[in-house]
Amino acid sequence: MLTRLLRRHLRPYTGLVVTVLALQLVATLASLYLPSLNADIIDRGIVQTDLPYIWRVGGIMLAVSAVQATAQIAATWAAARTSMGVGRDVRGAVVERVLSFSTRELGEFGAPSLITRSTNDVQQVQQVTFMALVMLVAAPITAVGGVVMAVRQDVGLSPLIAVAVAVLLAGMGVIIARMVPLFRANQRQLDAVNRVMREQITGIRVIRAFTREPQERERFARTNAELTGIGLRLGDLMALMFPFVMLVMNLSSVGVIWFGAQRVASGAMEVGALTAYISYLIQILMSIMMATMVATMIPRATVSAERIGAVLGTGTSVVAPAQPREPRPDARGLVELRGVSFTYPGAEHPVLRDIDLVARPGTTTAVVGATGSGKTTLVRLLPRLADVSGGAVLVDGVDVRDLAPEQLWSRVGLVPQRPYLFSGTVATNLRFGDPEATDEQLWEALRVAQADDFVRAFPEGLDHPVAQGGSNVSGGQRQRLCIARALVARPSVYLFDDSFSALDLATDARLRAALRPLTRDATVLVVAQRVSTIADADQIVVLDEGRVVGTGRHSELVETCPTYAEIVRSQQHGDVAA
Repeated sequence: MLTRLLRRHLRPYTGLVVTVLALQLVATLASLYLPSLNADIIDRGIVQTDLPYIWRVGGIMLAVSAVQATAQIAATWAAARTSMGVGRDVRGAVVERVLSFSTRELGEFGAPSLITRSTNDVQQVQQVTFMALVMLVAAPITAVGGVVMAVRQDVGLSPLIAVAVAVLLAGMGVIIARMVPLFRANQRQLDAVNRVMREQITGIRVIRAFTREPQERERFARTNAELTGIGLRLGDLMALMFPFVMLVMNLSSVGVIWFGAQRVASGAMEVGALTAYISYLIQILMSIMMATMVATMIPRATVSAERIGAVLGTGTSVVAPAQPREPRPDARGLVELRGVSFTYPGAEHPVLRDIDLVARPGTTTAVVGATGSGKTTLVRLLPRLADVSGGAVLVDGVDVRDLAPEQLWSRVGLVPQRPYLFSGTVATNLRFGDPEATDEQLWEALRVAQADDFVRAFPEGLDHPVAQGGSNVSGGQRQRLCIARALVARPSVYLFDDSFSALDLATDARLRAALRPLTRDATVLVVAQRVSTIADADQIVVLDEGRVVGTGRHSELVETCPTYAEIVRSQQHGDVAA
């Protein structure tokens, strides 16, 4: 998976990759040439006291060193540019795919895991890309070239290299094999930490309201301790790796000096050759250590690549049609549900069953029912946040599965059950509905949504900063701003999913009265809990356990629908009790 991911996303950087490899080749060859020059200076220049030779070869060594340093710096710069670009592209691909997911796919992965995959997992792939490019050519060429150059200096000491390399590879293999499962566990536990922290930040008010701070601290401490334990075990293995490499390197150097000194004493080897041999041995072992560093990163990057690949390889269940149909001009705003059924993945029973409904332009259709009756699920099917399991949903006379997503979304304005604002300003949030909307249009939408009074009270007005999620405004203000955002879009179908629940009765009444002129030619669907909100609707649809048990006006349903009558009685009793 890691190889496929890199192969796909490295294609735009082929030129930079080739440049990196060429520069690494130059730097590596220069580093292999230096010990031989050093040996010549010792054996000829110093031993024979040939100063002109020392100056001449020393100058060559300085020039070669300059070439090596320049090539290495340039290669590292190019590798950094390439790896950063790959990280950006992979992260963009993940986010783009996530934005195409329907409710089903988002539920399968979960928000904490998707955040980890688009940040930490991408970072792991980015790091291994950089390290691989920096050491991809240097490590193998240095190792092979070092062996060749060392053998040229003296064949008799070659068994020492073979033993040192074999011991080093065996030890590194054992350590890396033990790290792979820990890397997998580490990424899973990182998801868990993100999930717990996200829940605690989002639900901080609930935690404080029920004085659950000690329990939540303990829950986070347990999850964090598990992640720490995995990290410590990984750290122990990595801490063992480098002393092991240094031990092998130092023992090998001692062996070379021990046996090399005997060969120098017997005249079978020159002093300069022994010095060069030690340099080549260090280069060989250092190259293996660098390769090992990359090798230790590869398992974690492979795990991360698999997790990224799972996201990129998951297609959305809401697929755009191959040949989109055009909406019917004579049916603009018409909404129809024909025998609609919907079942959530893994559920034993459908949430909605055989729903038939027609909502016409210029009318208000209300959907009411007990908690869990499927009201919000029904509303989600209209903008195609999920596809029906059976039947068909039609907007503007065309099945939503045959409409281009952009056409469908431009016709439907949704105010969700949980109002959400994005970080920015009031204006930037309202212009989600229409990026080209003027300030006058924004103020008109705010006036209708009964939000202009508190927005004008802000010193910055439309430029008042909004925190992520709208956490710096009240629940009622947040709800009214979300309603205004939908009004700015001027769609042909308005969906209000319990969007008036945070408003007091007076504000609710004013808002509904202001909405009527604006939505005169549009289709309005309202999901509500309060009967007072939907009592004047042109049509009320009553749901009970996913089925339509009543359709009509308020006065009719009170007499003919026991479920609706019970809802009305319960709220009347509640008003009396209050």
